Amino acid sequence: MEKEGKSDAGNRTITVNVRFSGRSIPVEISDESTVKHLKSLLQPLTNVLSRGQKLIFKGKVLVDEVTLKSSEVGNGAKIMLMASQGLHQGDGPIRKEASNFPTARRMPEAMRPKRDVPQVPVVKSQLERWKATGVVALSECNLKVLPDEVLNCGPSARVLDLSHNAIQHLPATINSLSSLQKLILNGNEIMDNSLSWEELASLKSLMVISLNQNHIATLPPEVGTLTSLKQLHIAHNELTGLPSEIGLLTSLEVLKVNNNRIHSIPESIGDCVSLIEVDLSSNLLVELPETISKIKDLKALYLRNNGLKSLPSSIFKQCCQLSTLDLHGTEITIDVICQIEGWENFDERRRLKHQKQLDFRVSSSGKFDEGADQS
Repeated sequence: MEKEGKSDAGNRTITVNVRFSGRSIPVEISDESTVKHLKSLLQPLTNVLSRGQKLIFKGKVLVDEVTLKSSEVGNGAKIMLMASQGLHQGDGPIRKEASNFPTARRMPEAMRPKRDVPQVPVVKSQLERWKATGVVALSECNLKVLPDEVLNCGPSARVLDLSHNAIQHLPATINSLSSLQKLILNGNEIMDNSLSWEELASLKSLMVISLNQNHIATLPPEVGTLTSLKQLHIAHNELTGLPSEIGLLTSLEVLKVNNNRIHSIPESIGDCVSLIEVDLSSNLLVELPETISKIKDLKALYLRNNGLKSLPSSIFKQCCQLSTLDLHGTEITIDVICQIEGWENFDERRRLKHQKQLDFRVSSSGKFDEGADQS
């Protein structure tokens, strides 16, 4: 027997089945709810923004302002969802064939190290070269663990590149590389608790950490101890949020956490006063904290493919250096941003910047074309 109930107001709670991209999505909802509300419920289930959804029931397109009851949508109704191209959040529409990890963060097959190939041995000449140059280059060497020879570099090592291997864990003895400035671990098998953040914090010269294309779901509070950090790259992972301790990184200039599953940004982001570039693209954000306006030196903010409908009210007025703003694939319209105080000054900075470079997104008329629709 199909489930059917009543709410406190006497409205029926019904279950509708929405067909989308080869799968059926059951949604419980009041029959007095509007089609627009149904779309809002479908957004996190499909990654398709509300304005990119077209719901079809019995051959007719459902109208946003009309209730399900008035549209004759009853319990057990089957509705088809069609998605407009480009109007999505995160890594794109969730499809039936989607794997546990977003395909966008997967490395092309040709670029992946062959797991059945033996680990490339470290020879004496390499160790001598590492010590002489300060650059330990071990990208695509089929590594599963950090070679002991690397630790023998001691204070000579300034850059450690372990990208595109199969490393799952970085030992605490990494702190022996006391002069390390850049740690690159892109495209490995790093997961939560794979890194000793306390030991990384002991590397007082460490300014850049790059962890793109791994399996990290949570950043621990200990990340806030890396007070010398200037760049943090952790794109194409599985993050659902950022710790409030991120605000302790007062020297951080670049934060790239695009292509994750982040639902909200902590208010402490406003304490990262040195930030110049922030990339929050392709996440699940519906709003930004007002405190982001406290970042006076912010020049570039990338927000594409999120569920955002508005911007912090003082962002243009207080972020006096902001000149790049990417809103493609969001719910924010040009009418909304033009009403924000300080818009004229931001638009002037944006125009001056684009006069100095070629950018296909800016038309000859100079109108704002960073993704905000007219309505």
